[in-house]
Amino acid sequence: MTDSSPDRKRAFVPYSRPCLDADDLRAVADVLTSTTISQGEQLKAFEDAFAKHAGAAFATAFSSGTAAVHAMCHAAGLGPGDEVILPALTFAGTANAVRYVGATPVFADIDPSTNCISPDMIEPLVTDATRAVLSVDFAGQPANYDRLRNIAAQRGLLLLADAAHAAGARWRDRTVGSLADMTAFSFNPVKNITAAEGGMVTTNDPTFASHLRLFGSHGMTRDPKLLESSPPAGWYYEQQFLGYNYKLSELHAALGLSQLRKLDAYNEHRARLARYYTEELSDLPLILPRPDADSLHSWHLYVIRLTGTDVSRRDELFEHLRSEGFGVQLHYIPVPMHPDYRRMGYTTASLPETVEYFESAISLPLNPSIDEDTCAAVAASVRSFLGIEPRNGNPSTDAK
Repeated sequence: MTDSSPDRKRAFVPYSRPCLDADDLRAVADVLTSTTISQGEQLKAFEDAFAKHAGAAFATAFSSGTAAVHAMCHAAGLGPGDEVILPALTFAGTANAVRYVGATPVFADIDPSTNCISPDMIEPLVTDATRAVLSVDFAGQPANYDRLRNIAAQRGLLLLADAAHAAGARWRDRTVGSLADMTAFSFNPVKNITAAEGGMVTTNDPTFASHLRLFGSHGMTRDPKLLESSPPAGWYYEQQFLGYNYKLSELHAALGLSQLRKLDAYNEHRARLARYYTEELSDLPLILPRPDADSLHSWHLYVIRLTGTDVSRRDELFEHLRSEGFGVQLHYIPVPMHPDYRRMGYTTASLPETVEYFESAISLPLNPSIDEDTCAAVAASVRSFLGIEPRNGNPSTDAK
């Protein structure tokens, strides 16, 4: 086990970090020595491979996860006067993308057992202006897609998903990316796989797929089937609507494709560490993650929550763990709490579960570059802070 004595200097352990190997470096180097570094074969290969892995018919890459959510909202036809119901517990980029297209975010509370949007909280928020539900697979736990799909079908709504945390996760027998009308992913450096930066939207709808592809390239096309005028020559192209320059380079695509080949192995490693954390911390006065039995969690985050009077010491625990060299983090400040949203009139008054989560949560280090020894040291530091003696012996072997 790692020596956790105070006189030993420990290298800082971030909550997440990219895990890159020689194959990743070679993939990027090969692009740099090729003749095409944008919009080439690597991009198509990455999109095709990701679609296959997600069980979707189509996948379109973008320059970031937020760009992917923006593209998804635009392809859905959302705009001024439309409302989108989404969880308040998410990174602000999810809600910002709704605003980018002129639509209005409407925040729902979370289910405390999963920290995903609560299906029970959606129905009271539906109005004549509601056009879509935008779920978030928080920490890698898929939302309850069965109930969300039923609500969407009954009310004539689109079901969109922000699966930035959930690449490789599953709900029942289907992979996240094939369950909603459109699903957005992120490949920034702290996600389960990285393309340095990047995003993807998957869908089974060819009309959505066509719109997504044009949206990320200024709304322009050379496709003869889509052109409104007969092309006079091969140079001809048209801008068919106002899009954005959200293209993903060959360098990013090559790295993403190389990483995708290791996604399942990375997620299995994360799951082993999560089981280890749970075994090490299970006797403490904490709320620990408990994956839904109908799902395969991708373990982007391992979030613990303090309970009772210890809740008031959350920030002390945060600073204690940071001082010990553990890069714990808080995911996330609920979107309505940000000043920009408060100025728009948003509050958390109707979001008690979200607020309770926010006041008690800390994300522990979890990524493929660490092992059980690091997790044991983190757990020992948590125990020390709470004044609880170390466990006797080692965790059971089935926790590893």
